[in-house]
Parts: sequence; structure tokens; C-alpha cells
Amino acid sequence: MNAAPAQPPLMVSKPIGPGRLVLVVGPSGAGKDTVLAGTKAACSSSAGIVFPRRVVTRSASAAEDHDTLADDAFDHAVGNGSFAFWWQAHGLKYGIRRSADDDVRFGRTIVCNVSRGIVPNLRMRYARVDAVLITAPVDVLSARLADRARETGGTLVKRLERNDAFTEFRADYVIENTSAPEVAVQMLLDVLSSTNEGVTRRR
Repeated sequence: MNAAPAQPPLMVSKPIGPGRLVLVVGPSGAGKDTVLAGTKAACSSSAGIVFPRRVVTRSASAAEDHDTLADDAFDHAVGNGSFAFWWQAHGLKYGIRRSADDDVRFGRTIVCNVSRGIVPNLRMRYARVDAVLITAPVDVLSARLADRARETGGTLVKRLERNDAFTEFRADYVIENTSAPEVAVQMLLDVLSSTNEGVTRRR
């Protein structure tokens, strides 16, 4: 079977709306999964905010909860149009299921963790896109990655080096995740509620 294309198909007659796509991005070790888990729990009673599960070509773990597909099965799903969008990073493939498009069309807010490399394409595909960069100083990132059982020395270095490829990336909001997780969670909740208190907005 042929490998999935490098970019997801983005041909739409007009940008998908009226809902909002909130893209959580940032370097490995920034704490994105922890912040998203806390934010999801805080929004559990909000039917208008959806946190779709990612599909990844790696087994799930306590540190990273997702649905899993083998590489060939993932490529087959891409070919069948099962994903709203997908991307590759760290030698893995990640996808968000097509139901996310329906949620956006119904006016809901979709919140998901994606690669910074796919954000420009998603800005063309959807009518309302906000990219939220969760980050931390390099020494903090290194320490967090070293504590992750799934990282080896070589993998850790590659993940840190990958951050250099996005030095020109411009987020709509920036969250410095250097204190207690609940602080960053509140900042992301502020973005979702559009109060934006304590969150740096960049345009």
C-alpha cells in the first residue's frame, strides 16, 4: 500500500465554520497533554466544547491517551477520508477524525493538540482558527523529557532539536507553562472563554 501523502487533503469550497478550531501546539515536554487533560475535565459539562481523541500509530500509555492504528491501517483510513486532518511527526502519524468537521459546522469549539507544521493549512481549511502555544524554557523541557519513560537519549535530543524548526512560528496565544499545571489550565480556559486574562495574544 502506498504511504499516506505528506499533507492532508484541504480542498473545501469555503472554509469550514461557524465553529472554532483551537489548536494546542508546542515543543515536547511543554506539558500539553497535562494542560489539555485538566482543561477537558473543567469543560466536562460544556457541550459546545469538544476534545476529539487523536489517532496515533503508537500504543497509548498513561502519559498519552489516544486511539491507536497500525501504520497500514492509518494509511487506509487516510485514503478513505476518515480524518478531518492528519500529520506526521517524530516518525509517527497522527490524525483527528472526520467528525471534528461536523462539530465545527454545528458551531462547536474543537480543542486538539497538533503539530505546528500543519497550522497554516488548517487556517485555510477552517473559518475560525486560534493557535495556542504552550511552551517552557529549554532546561525545563529537557528535564521533563528526561522523566518520560518513553524517551531514550537519542529521541530526547531529536525532540528538542525539532523545536528549532519552528522559530518563526507565530501563535495567537502563548502560555508559559512553568508553574503549577492548574495555572496553565486556567489560561487555556481563558482562551476558550475569550476572556484571555493572563494570556499573551500575538498578532
